[in-house]
Amino acid sequence: MAGIYLHIPFCKSKCPYCNFFSVASTKSAEIFFGALHEEINLQRHYLGKQTVETIYFGGGTPSLLKSSEIAGILEKIRSVFSLEETVEITLEANPDDITAHKLQDWRKWGINRLSLGLQSFADDDLKYLGRIHSGAQAERSVQLALDHGFSNISVDFIYGMPTLTHKAFAGNLEKVVALGIPHISAYSLTTEPKTALDVKIRKKQMQGPDDEKAISQFRFLMQYLGSCNYEHYEISNFCLPGMYSKHNSSYWKGRYYLGLGPSAHSFNGFSRQWNFSGISRYAGLISTGKPHYETEFLTPLQNYNEYVMISLRTIWGASLHYIKQEFGEGPASYFRDQASEFLAKGDMIEHQGIFTLTGKGKLFADKISSDLFLDND
Repeated sequence: MAGIYLHIPFCKSKCPYCNFFSVASTKSAEIFFGALHEEINLQRHYLGKQTVETIYFGGGTPSLLKSSEIAGILEKIRSVFSLEETVEITLEANPDDITAHKLQDWRKWGINRLSLGLQSFADDDLKYLGRIHSGAQAERSVQLALDHGFSNISVDFIYGMPTLTHKAFAGNLEKVVALGIPHISAYSLTTEPKTALDVKIRKKQMQGPDDEKAISQFRFLMQYLGSCNYEHYEISNFCLPGMYSKHNSSYWKGRYYLGLGPSAHSFNGFSRQWNFSGISRYAGLISTGKPHYETEFLTPLQNYNEYVMISLRTIWGASLHYIKQEFGEGPASYFRDQASEFLAKGDMIEHQGIFTLTGKGKLFADKISSDLFLDND
C-alpha cells in the first residue's frame, strides 16, 4: 500500500507563522497544473507495483482550487496509478473557502475526508495568527461539511499563543467533541526562522509563544480528549476509535509515498527525494525532462534513527524485535540499554518488546528520541 501527496502552493494570503512553500497568488496556476500533470506521468513508476491507498491534497490551500482542477488531477492520477477501491482522499480546506456548492463537487469527485484549518474559534487568536476567517466562519464550515455528508472530518487547532486562554482552548475542544468530529490535530505554536512571525517577535512588535502555557494546554489536551474516548495515536493527533488518518499513518509506519508539486517529498523505502521549490523552476525542469528533485539515499544509521523518532511519536511504539531484525543486535542492545533510564523515570513503558511514551514522556518526545539515536562514532 502507498500514498500520494499533492502540494498545492497557492494561498489567499501567507500566514505569518507558516514556513511551508506557498505563494499568495494564483498567477502561475496554468503553469503549475501543466507541470503537475506531466510530473504524474514522469513518476508513474516511483511506487513500483504498489496500490495507492491514500491521496492527500495539502499545501498551501487546496480548497482554493476550482472543482474542475481537482477533478482533472484525480482523473489523471486514476489513469496512471492503481487505486484501492476504498482509497482515502483528503482535502485540506480553510473555513472561508467552504461553500455548499464546493462540498457537493468535492464529494462528486471522490473527496471523502476533509481537514479543516480552524486553528481556533476565538477571533483574537485568529487575528494573532494572521488568519483571514472568523471564529463564526470556522463554526459554520464544520456544520456545513457535516450537513453535506462529510462524516470523516479532521480539524486543526493551534495552542500556546499568547492570546489563547485556557477557557477558550477548552471551548475549542468542547465544540468539536460535541459535534462528534472524529479527528483532531493540535499543534503547539512554534516560531519558525525567517517567517513573518519570527521577524515581528524579534523586533518586539509581537509577543512570542508562551512555553509554560503550551505545556499546560498540551496536558489538558491529553486529559480532556482521553476522557472523551479519543485515542492519542500520535503526539499531535487524536481520533475516535479507528478513525486514524490513513495517509499520515503511512508516513509514521514507513510506507512508500509519492510527493507531487513544488517542495513535495517522497519516500520509496531506501531513498528520499524532495522537489525544488518555486513554481517556475519546478515547471521549467519538468518541461525539459531534467530531474526536478534532489535525492538522498538513506544509510542504515539514518533509517534506525528515523524509525526511533517516528515510532515513539505513535501509539504503536518502537519494536525491539523490529530493530533487531532490521538493524542488528548492536542497535537493539543500545536501544534497550538507553531506554532503561526512561522506563525507570516513568517516561516510557514496555510491553512485550514494544516501547511507548507515557503522557509524561510525550512532553519530551524529541529529547527522548535524540537520546536513543545512534551516531557515527
